[in-house]
Amino acid sequence: MKRRSFLKKSFYTALGASVLTGFYSWRIEPFWLEFVKVKMPIKNLPTHLVGKTIMQISDIHVGNRFDWNYIIESFDKAQKLNPDYVVYTGDYVDYEDQEQLEHLKIVLKNCVKGKIATVGVLGNHDYGEDWLEDDVANSIIDILNSSGIETLRNEQKEYEGLNFIGIDDFWGTNFKPSNVLDYIDLEKPTIALCHNPDVCDLDIWNGYKSWILAGHTHGGQVKPPFLKPPILPVKNKKYSAGKIPLDDGRTLYINRALGHLFQVRFNVRPEITVFELA
Repeated sequence: MKRRSFLKKSFYTALGASVLTGFYSWRIEPFWLEFVKVKMPIKNLPTHLVGKTIMQISDIHVGNRFDWNYIIESFDKAQKLNPDYVVYTGDYVDYEDQEQLEHLKIVLKNCVKGKIATVGVLGNHDYGEDWLEDDVANSIIDILNSSGIETLRNEQKEYEGLNFIGIDDFWGTNFKPSNVLDYIDLEKPTIALCHNPDVCDLDIWNGYKSWILAGHTHGGQVKPPFLKPPILPVKNKKYSAGKIPLDDGRTLYINRALGHLFQVRFNVRPEITVFELA
């Protein structure tokens, strides 16, 4: 093969691969939902809860950057798994104005609910512009509550023998973890919910040694094979996605998000997590 022919063929091959990769990253992977199953051993778990399931849904980001009917379709698939508990770990909207709140009402009419309980916490995007708009957060809480999602704001609640701690968003205006973590019973089987995994590195946990469920990172949304995601919105770059054992006995799990801020994903499929209690 002549050098010119070789270079021409190589150019078109590379161009074709780039087009296919771009199409896949834009039109296929952002909507290719994965249900991830994880065993969740918890200290002092009551016998009647062994084998029960907790479904984590995070970062649905209802807004104008992708078709949120995909979220409704994903909810329909998830509800068929008949979870016992459902937890939502923040970022319900990509807030610009009141339109997103109206869309959120439509989406959450179809939200997944647990047979025992459905609880959630807020994320930074639920606080509006610059994470400072309390009226936006309060409006979202009203929508969540009316949709059957009980919002925990620096508080805890027990549901049939399993205790949930809800910590308000790290970047928002109501981050007051001591309101709940100063009063935890370390012998109770407990799961903590917080949107931003950087909270794990703060000196606030008072001996807590169970699971922490978070979101926020989206797994970076784009991850080159065999490399770390180039962009993560956290200080601790170890906090990308999945199960991360922490040094003091806690276990962090970061959900890769169901929605996305921008309609592009590569090697980081959207996720709904299903934990089996043990």
